[in-house]
Amino acid sequence: MKSDSLQIGSFTFDWGSRTYVMGILNVTPDSFSGDGIIAKGNAVDFAIQQAADFLEHGADILDVGGESTRPGSAPVTAEEEMERVIPVIEALHNKFPNAIISIDTYKASVAEAAIRAGAQIVNDVWGFRADSEIASVAARYKTPVILMHNRSNPASVEVREKLGGTYLGAEYDDLLDDVKRELLVSVEIAKNAGVGENVILLDPGIGFGKTREHNLELINRLGEIRSLGYPILLGTSRKSFIGFTLDLPPDQRVEGTAATVAVGITRGADIIRVHDVQEMARVAKMTDAMIRNS
Repeated sequence: MKSDSLQIGSFTFDWGSRTYVMGILNVTPDSFSGDGIIAKGNAVDFAIQQAADFLEHGADILDVGGESTRPGSAPVTAEEEMERVIPVIEALHNKFPNAIISIDTYKASVAEAAIRAGAQIVNDVWGFRADSEIASVAARYKTPVILMHNRSNPASVEVREKLGGTYLGAEYDDLLDDVKRELLVSVEIAKNAGVGENVILLDPGIGFGKTREHNLELINRLGEIRSLGYPILLGTSRKSFIGFTLDLPPDQRVEGTAATVAVGITRGADIIRVHDVQEMARVAKMTDAMIRNS
């Protein structure tokens, strides 16, 4: 049964009481936002430094990923992905034993290795539809899961210099109905594998197989996805639909991201996934003060 809260270790997510903040740790050389840790030198040392900054400035979750999901990016093998993320997760778990760590992967073997290394949430950008075994891994370890909607098709991507990729050919019969229906397919995959309904979170997949107009509409109508009864993660940070709207590159999208975060919270977002933790934690706190009872 669905629950109004989620307990992970000693931390309780009390849904509706405030907005929670997930800080992005990209252990990649090719992140669309330019924040890939591998490109900066020693991945473990830099991840610890970045995580410390995130936790100090309001992050509730550290989201570790080892494969770029930007449009047009090359896939990596499970072995290469584990080589990137497992040392980082182990180091973060040892350095910050009370921090909540999520693994951003759609591969079952990576998810299991990450859980054993200290990750407590599985964040799957394919909503358990890319690797059928990952649902069983989450169920076996009783791990909370974030299931994202995704209609990405590299063949329909147009990449523009400095702005990023947009999905030109993405078509929906009815955007909100289609997204909700496909998210519920992911929910059924999870439940059929034994994942508890009270540990399932949904992500509308902003930027994944959607045009700029689709993304803007999804954020504005996020409440319709929240009405499915599951907590919602919203990931808009620095994404190309902001760049296309403002005609700005990724490193100049903080204000645009802030607007999407504020509106997303008013529409029901429970967690925001962001690169700029300090700034967005402030946006979330201010928005919460206006719209929540606490």
